[in-house]
Amino acid sequence: MSNSKKMAEKSPTQTAIVEDKRTLTYRELDQRIQRIAEKFPDVETPRADGAKGVCIGIVADHGIDQIASIVAVLKTGAAYVPAEPDFPEERIRFMMKESGVSFIITQRKYRDKLQEFPLLFLEEITEEAPGRRSAEKMAADVAAEILPAQGEDAGTVRAARPESLAYILYTSGSTGVPKGVCVTNANVCHYVRAFQHEFHPAAGDVMLQYSVCSFDIFVEEVFTTLLSGAALAIPGGTARADIRSLMDFVREKKVTIISGFPYLLMEMNELEAIPSSLRLLISGGDVLRESYVTHLLPQVAVYNTYGPSETTVCCSYFHCNGQKALEDGTYPIGKAVPCSQIEILDDNLNSVPDGSTGEICILGDGVSNGYLDKSKNKMFVTSADGRPLYRSGDLGYLLPDGNLAFLHRKDSQVMILGKRVEPEEVENVLCDCDEVQTAVVRPFTDEHGLSYLTAYVVPESTKFVLSEIKKKLSRYLTSFMIPEFFVIMDHIPLTPNGKPDLNSLPVVLKEGVC
Repeated sequence: MSNSKKMAEKSPTQTAIVEDKRTLTYRELDQRIQRIAEKFPDVETPRADGAKGVCIGIVADHGIDQIASIVAVLKTGAAYVPAEPDFPEERIRFMMKESGVSFIITQRKYRDKLQEFPLLFLEEITEEAPGRRSAEKMAADVAAEILPAQGEDAGTVRAARPESLAYILYTSGSTGVPKGVCVTNANVCHYVRAFQHEFHPAAGDVMLQYSVCSFDIFVEEVFTTLLSGAALAIPGGTARADIRSLMDFVREKKVTIISGFPYLLMEMNELEAIPSSLRLLISGGDVLRESYVTHLLPQVAVYNTYGPSETTVCCSYFHCNGQKALEDGTYPIGKAVPCSQIEILDDNLNSVPDGSTGEICILGDGVSNGYLDKSKNKMFVTSADGRPLYRSGDLGYLLPDGNLAFLHRKDSQVMILGKRVEPEEVENVLCDCDEVQTAVVRPFTDEHGLSYLTAYVVPESTKFVLSEIKKKLSRYLTSFMIPEFFVIMDHIPLTPNGKPDLNSLPVVLKEGVC
């Protein structure tokens, strides 16, 4: 915290955010944060879990005002609850209702999706000059106000505390509803320090802001950048159209760091060359295969990372350059970041012999406060020595060199486009449709090991219209959660004990796309 604060004091004119046609300095960003925060109504709303605190929703287009709104929320000591504007209306409603948001910061064009909530429109935030603070003081406060001060900076009184919530991110839930992960300011500070220790972001670095706001790669993009004196580059719709347009933006804005899903690296790998400004590519959210980065490795540093949202972005790093992939063609997930520990344990939380398969369990400063719905916290346990421990549900093993290898999930959860999906959640929503008598949703992998969903449906009548079913699913499920294939069945085959016989279902093959 102190390093970023000193940097902001010395360089208030340093670039903070770059868009297609706009650039903001740290001073200007602080002014915008101040204007937004001043418009907040006075609220003292208890969160849905009964704890004292305020949650504020953010449903806005990616850009300067979205980032400034997030920081403004944290500045007041509240927690933000993000949702992409194109999320299904019912999903946004559930997230905002469960988290008990006091109001939602948004834009007028999204008011129809958010009718039942108090709204603060970004268009109504005027451009009048903020207060009478000096430019240097405002710039210094950008870093200090994003997250609570620690150590030598802790003398200033602020609403936010290390143990206060910073944000709630919603992940797919096996019960049919998403689960809100509660991450504290201290958790985020921990991750920023871990990132700085490994990757050394600084003034002059430019991080691409490409991830959706509801995924924790976004947290990595935003906070490790602004707390290190670097700049965020946010592409608009045109630059996001395809990989070549995106790389043109990266080249124009001199982006030095990209953190994204392995599929983004896979697309970059097919290009003749990548922008020379890039010094670092970070893959996260799914397994990284050697075939995805063969042409990238000679050009830039490539890292594979691992970490559930429940343990704050990433808990391990692996530097791929000069290293061999595993026999299955994937890279290891590396070693634990500073102030985190990863242990491979059996079902009784006992250590397994080195090299043996077990569950990946995470301890340390990144372990979050668990889910907003405390009844779902069964994977958050206490270790034998009394420390909070998160059971990831992932299987892995320790390699002879001390790095960790990831195998697969213990349960049915899969990664689709880098995002976690519970087939049971999709199945539950599908079965709730009036036109469906019963259904089973099963995950498969294509020729390149990427997951996709197939739905096996027993219709209620002959008037089954797939387009109508997909329309109903889209009210509750994001697009990547809707099965790619639907198979009409006369009945679902059952095992002798009455459960669906998954092995008897027909397999719909999908060709892998390089």
